[in-house]
Amino acid sequence: MLLEVFLVLGTVIIYFLLSKKKEETLPFKDGWWGKGPKPDTEEDRTIWPFKVETTEGELSDLFRRLDQARLTEPLENSCFHYGTNSVYLRKVVSYWKNEFNWKKQVEILNKYPQFKTKIQGIDIHFVHVKPPCLPEGQSAKPLLMVHGWPGSFYEFYKIIPLLTDPASHGLSDEHIFEVICPSIPGYGFSEAPHKKDFNSVSAASVFYELMLRLGFNEFYAQGGDWGWLICTNLAQIAPTHMKGLHLNLASVTNMGFTHLLSILLGCYLPRLFGFQDEDVRRMFPFLKKGLYRILLESGYAHIQATKPDTVGCGLNDSPVGLAAYILEKFSTWTDPEFQNLEDGGLERKFNLDDLLTNIMIYWVSGCIVSSMRFYKENLKKGIGAQKHERLTVQVPTGIASFPNEVMHTPQAWAQKKYTNIVSFHFMPRGGHFAALEEPELLAEDILQFVGKVEKEQLWRKKE
Repeated sequence: MLLEVFLVLGTVIIYFLLSKKKEETLPFKDGWWGKGPKPDTEEDRTIWPFKVETTEGELSDLFRRLDQARLTEPLENSCFHYGTNSVYLRKVVSYWKNEFNWKKQVEILNKYPQFKTKIQGIDIHFVHVKPPCLPEGQSAKPLLMVHGWPGSFYEFYKIIPLLTDPASHGLSDEHIFEVICPSIPGYGFSEAPHKKDFNSVSAASVFYELMLRLGFNEFYAQGGDWGWLICTNLAQIAPTHMKGLHLNLASVTNMGFTHLLSILLGCYLPRLFGFQDEDVRRMFPFLKKGLYRILLESGYAHIQATKPDTVGCGLNDSPVGLAAYILEKFSTWTDPEFQNLEDGGLERKFNLDDLLTNIMIYWVSGCIVSSMRFYKENLKKGIGAQKHERLTVQVPTGIASFPNEVMHTPQAWAQKKYTNIVSFHFMPRGGHFAALEEPELLAEDILQFVGKVEKEQLWRKKE
């Protein structure tokens, strides 16, 4: 009996010794994503101004396709449960043709300075907004903000002024930001990679190079959706350069035994697993709020992670099909209850001008296929199979947890990955597209997080 006890104890000790993670950084991915072989000459590091422009021919082609749209009648009382309801979609198409003013929206897009620069063989588009004024003795803090799918850099247009000029919007001006919003390669006006294997680590490496090229050796980063993973990878690549990481989504892909046990017993013994009351409310019953919801909302991801070009061909050819595909996400990911409404609740949190501007960025750039390929590049090896998933993040981290996010991640789970969480807040309202839906709430959380990091100089302690 004594021998068995020693064997068990020995096994446990060996397990913990072998499973103990060595603190290490993620290697910088120095790739070449341009056409053909990489040239021998040094890459041109020029940064040049960019403006969104479309021709009359492009708009005429769009209107012709809208006029020729062929829609299928929805099932009776189906609302948005089968996807975008075509009754509402007809309204969107009518507004698009008769009331939506793309030229006016282009002026709005161009109100913030935009630029391009070539990095690793492809042209990278980014918005770069400096504060209109700074109090004497104060300097702006560089903040990289990264979007996801099916969003774009435009998601940040409402939050940018709150961060670059907070005092004018009723917020504290103790911390003022210089905001950089790049388009992920293959999204919007960033050139799409011409070779396979461009994943989140590749994007993080490109954006790290962008920040250094702009002269920022220390900076903050913020992201949700793919922006969460790209900024997380950037924190793993350059932890000494990133002062703080703020996320409005913090998914955990490397699930351990404790996570699984907390799913089974967390609703009965929440404190044992570090769950708060709000965690229990959002997560349980897990079969309905966790597993079932993920199954309902992840079909698109399976398609895009396996055969993105197939469905992408249809979406790139039909503006109405593209709108239906994207609008459904802005409905369900904003509030799952919106599925019960014939209009998907889309105009309860957004307006059609903003929604169509985002769709137009995908349409005029022709980027829907390349944006969908990003899923295949990130998921083709399987979940939990990549090095970055096994590495922790030591950079000071702030998490804004919005109640209608597709999948809730409690702090008890997040801190296994992000070992230096200095701010975790349950937000009172909002969903997946936080910067566009609730810019004030998100800005306030970013400001308070940076305030904590700066006050205690936490980035100096992360090593």
